[in-house]
Amino acid sequence: MSLLTVGSVAFDAIETPFGKTDKIVGGAGTFIALSASFFEPNQKLVSVVGDDFPKEMIEKLQSKGVDTEGLQIKQGEKTFFWSGRYHNDMNSRDTLVTELNVLEHFDPIIPASYQGVEYLMLGNLSPQVQRSVIERLEVRPKLIAMDTMNFWMDIALDELKKTIALVDVLIINDEEARQLSGEYSLAKAAKVIRAMGPKFLIIKKGEHGALLFNENNIFFAPALPLEEVFDPTGAGDTFAGGFIGYLASTDDISFDNMKRAIINGSAMASFCVEKFGTQKLVEITKQDLENRIEQFIALANFEMVQTVG
Repeated sequence: MSLLTVGSVAFDAIETPFGKTDKIVGGAGTFIALSASFFEPNQKLVSVVGDDFPKEMIEKLQSKGVDTEGLQIKQGEKTFFWSGRYHNDMNSRDTLVTELNVLEHFDPIIPASYQGVEYLMLGNLSPQVQRSVIERLEVRPKLIAMDTMNFWMDIALDELKKTIALVDVLIINDEEARQLSGEYSLAKAAKVIRAMGPKFLIIKKGEHGALLFNENNIFFAPALPLEEVFDPTGAGDTFAGGFIGYLASTDDISFDNMKRAIINGSAMASFCVEKFGTQKLVEITKQDLENRIEQFIALANFEMVQTVG
């Protein structure tokens, strides 16, 4: 199957209680594509960078099977840059610098060779940009998934709802689900959000796992307890990449297979946080992934012995 990812390819500078970095490669599109590459070899990427972006990283993406024809390189311009500092709990952070640069006027151009893709992953971008991608595809993909954030709920809620109505899977965290729905209960929030259009809703709960909802089913996937978390940046995008990559590789969008996709996405995200930026994602092997998935299976696997008469 074929997978198209649309998302930022960027620079980050991160500070956590475990250390800090200078400019390193980040961006939703980068994390999604690298994560999905462990499952789906036929990948395509639409994004934009400046001429300051390292050629070696583009070559790294290509070596992972990512077609970069849709990666625009703007000469004389700079790549999107974000800098942030995480608090001791690693769940909250302060944004120190945001420089939109080439992303400010990003127009996602879909190469002719990308038409006919079966799976589409829309990374966190403005809802207008996300919707324009859907509208520019001549044939609707078999499955469209999207990520978003509370920023767009604050400043572009109407536009966001228009885009949400067009997708099959929405991926957000628990705080965003409550804001979007106006409901505190995540079960109630899921009903409200699914009524907006998505057949499936994934609510991420960080170190507490993730929930998958559709019309009649709920699935909970635990998060793997880790001894050290160095950098949460990109973990959600890595999760999304593993999720959509697994679905594309198996070409099965049933609820049961989505459960397996969530476990694979969670496994990939658990690697991402162990080092800064994309470093861990370019180091792990297929065997590492298989071993990690076995840990997830063991975490939630148990037998019930009937003791009630």
